[in-house]
Amino acid sequence: MTDPTQPHAASAPDADPTAAQRDPATAAQDAALNELRRRIDELDESLVRLLNERASLVQDVGRVKQRDGLPIYAPHREARVLERVLGFSTGPLPARTIEAVYKEIMSGSFALEQPLRIGYLGPPGSHSHYAATRQFGQSVEYDDLHEIGGVFTEVRRGHVDYGLVPIENSTGGGIVETLDALKETCDEVRVYAEVQINIHHALLANCAPASVRRIHSKPEVFTQCRKWLATQYPQAELVAAPSSSRAAQIALEEDKLAASIGAPAGSAAIGSVLAGSIYGLNVLFEKIEDNPNNITRFFVLSRQSAGRTGDDKTSIMFDTADTPGALVRVLGVFEKHAINLTHIDKRPSGRTNWQYTFFIDAQGHRDDEPVARAIDEARTHCKELVVLGSYPRSTRIL
Repeated sequence: MTDPTQPHAASAPDADPTAAQRDPATAAQDAALNELRRRIDELDESLVRLLNERASLVQDVGRVKQRDGLPIYAPHREARVLERVLGFSTGPLPARTIEAVYKEIMSGSFALEQPLRIGYLGPPGSHSHYAATRQFGQSVEYDDLHEIGGVFTEVRRGHVDYGLVPIENSTGGGIVETLDALKETCDEVRVYAEVQINIHHALLANCAPASVRRIHSKPEVFTQCRKWLATQYPQAELVAAPSSSRAAQIALEEDKLAASIGAPAGSAAIGSVLAGSIYGLNVLFEKIEDNPNNITRFFVLSRQSAGRTGDDKTSIMFDTADTPGALVRVLGVFEKHAINLTHIDKRPSGRTNWQYTFFIDAQGHRDDEPVARAIDEARTHCKELVVLGSYPRSTRIL
């Protein structure tokens, strides 16, 4: 008699057939997959071994750098490494993937050579935080410095090794806090590298879209979303915040306060989807920037100077002499020496009304002979001219 407590072999659900019972085509597919996976496992073992061999050499490099007082992070060296490894690739991995992998390898290398601290405009979840992690990876320490001026100050004091600040946006133009801070710290802080990030903005709130009455963000972010805001929220109050992630915190704090007194929620922020996730705000609308190709350029700040790569930029700040045509003469010097200027901006000098300090980016390194000659000649038309730094030109958007 059959034991009712034991399943009958013929009725057992999802029985795993033996190899002999499988369809021959399925068995052949499984065998082919298993062979491919075995080869992948072998390659993974080789990759890990080779990565650790590379890391041992990195430790040796770190000891030499520390002995000779050389900087751990060298953007000109990073640019050469990335250019070389991307040249090795024949596919199918896209260049962005290979670059991201090597960014993380370099981040781990920094940690082996010497722990690095990177200052950024926070709080966490800001676009500056995102840009910093894309540039320096996950193996370094990050320091939220709350204000752009604070990033400059902490780099100058040596409390952080490097800082990252926004310098211009493709929609909104120059970032005035960064331009002003460059003027104040130009004797001690250098522009060391540049980073380009594709920026997307989202409306974040824990109320219904129709309930939003007040929106917080950086003034530059409002500029980048001006048309969308005029269409969707023409009556909303736009409130300036130090950063887009701080705006998310403020919106959350205001709604908690409103709830504590029985008032309806109505605060929102414009920031990153990451900020919404970190601070517990819902994403009401994504990608609200007016320009879908909205790119922000960031400067990496340092107390050191970057070497030449052959594809560099030089950032320069100057006050012209108080004579007719002085600005034209300065710009004409760079034309005369065939130096392309890729950016020009201005800020009030802070000394005399209607006098301005100008900022330009010139292609080439300050040690390149044509650039050096142009800088020397331009000084003759200026009250003051300061080279803010030469650094590798960013050629890819992260």
